[in-house]
Amino acid sequence: MNSGLLSGAGEIAIGIVILLGAIISLISAFGLIRLPDVYLRSHAATKSATLGVLFILVGAFLYFLFYEGHVSVKLLLGIVFVFLTSPVAGHLNGRAAYRSGVPLWKKSVQDDLEHTMAKERAEGQ
Repeated sequence: MNSGLLSGAGEIAIGIVILLGAIISLISAFGLIRLPDVYLRSHAATKSATLGVLFILVGAFLYFLFYEGHVSVKLLLGIVFVFLTSPVAGHLNGRAAYRSGVPLWKKSVQDDLEHTMAKERAEGQ
């Protein structure tokens, strides 16, 4: 009886983790559509989508661990791979866009690469 109650609570907790991941991924998709420039869209596409996917993968990992009784190495590798590659890819996409001359949104208030790019241009000439 008590084991069944814990089993049900665990399923609900894992379901909440997966649902939270799906909600974060949905918000990321809205950000990808609605944000005004490539840099903000890249932020939405990488950071929040990564968090959403990680929540979903962790929920699946916990399900297999507690209810199927085995550690899914594929899910662990997926978690590590997504955690490492997605933010780096977003950063590189943003940096490539900046170097290609894609303008910032007109209401952007901070340009951290402006001085670095000016210095690189001065050294290159």
